[in-house]
Amino acid sequence: MILRPGEFAVRAGTAIAGLGAVTALLNRITLRQLRGGSTTVTEAVTVCVPARNEADRLPGLIADLRAQQGIPQLRVLILDDDSTDDTSSAALAAVGVDERFTVQRNEIAPAPGWTGKNAACALLAELATVQAPGALVFLDADVRLAPGAVAAAVAELRRAQASSLCAWPRQRARTATERLVQPLLCWSWAGTLPLILGNRSLRPSTAVACGQFLVFDAADYGALGGHAVVADRITEDLAIARALRRSGRRTVLVAGGQLAETRMYRDAKELEQGYSRWLWTAYGGPAGSVAVAALLALGYWVPPLAALTGRGRTRRLGLLGYAAAVTGRLLARSTESGGSLTPTDALAALAHPVAIAAYLRLSAKSHLAHRRGTLSWKDRALNNTR
Repeated sequence: MILRPGEFAVRAGTAIAGLGAVTALLNRITLRQLRGGSTTVTEAVTVCVPARNEADRLPGLIADLRAQQGIPQLRVLILDDDSTDDTSSAALAAVGVDERFTVQRNEIAPAPGWTGKNAACALLAELATVQAPGALVFLDADVRLAPGAVAAAVAELRRAQASSLCAWPRQRARTATERLVQPLLCWSWAGTLPLILGNRSLRPSTAVACGQFLVFDAADYGALGGHAVVADRITEDLAIARALRRSGRRTVLVAGGQLAETRMYRDAKELEQGYSRWLWTAYGGPAGSVAVAALLALGYWVPPLAALTGRGRTRRLGLLGYAAAVTGRLLARSTESGGSLTPTDALAALAHPVAIAAYLRLSAKSHLAHRRGTLSWKDRALNNTR
């Protein structure tokens, strides 16, 4: 026997999904999009790339950085963070004789209380301050850039008069698991937080950031203490944005999908390990995760269940809630990509209830791994992080 949800639960779930769709629409209309053009940045800009076991992906980013336009004073620092593959050799071969690039290798394990990435970013920032750049740009090795991406991001940082800017890249996906789960990253904020308010606020709780493409005013980054203030944080991008806001400095997010994209994980196994390493930190602990799980189930499982099993008005409410959920997800994906949608985006949106189930499973697995002390990433334990 299939249990049918009550009308009150369906009404509540449909309201949650509807509010998410309205918020996603507002962000689609109002969130600034990073766009290319003839922007020229005259200040010094140093791009910092921490790379561990990225021999296959790093050359692509280096080629994109060599092709950047509009930054006469561009400098690029690449740190091979004790890789076990040929990251250094691949980087040097891709750099060639371009004197704007420096490739270094770090063979020292992170100090106690530091994650590997945060330690690498801190070391890169220390090297960057030798020339006292006006702007610091941190990029992950799996990011791909259009020729004007870095100049546009730095110019937008200055236009916004902010201390940091996140240019949210388009999340590329190829496997079915990626297509189902990866769009949830953007949807998680696009459907819950009106950025027209969040970008103007100094409240840490309304900060949004993604460490794949972050731009900082170098002086403000240094005054804060840089990555040292978030040394043990797995989600260092969000933590450093919140730290900046607590110090009275602005942080903003723009949609960068027209100029930047990334494929964060390359298969289901890597995706599962990647999300498991940090989801336990997402909502302040197990109680917060349970509360969010309950809201997600109410908003994105109850309406489609009612659409399938309900009758009359209950069924119509369920259909409305399900349609709102699909619409909200598509609007978030459109915001991320800069307007373009693919047939696979539509199919993934129709499977949104399944995506929520996958997300909740990953959240539960993350909490369990944290409790057992088995968290790791790129062959490094994450047991002493938060």
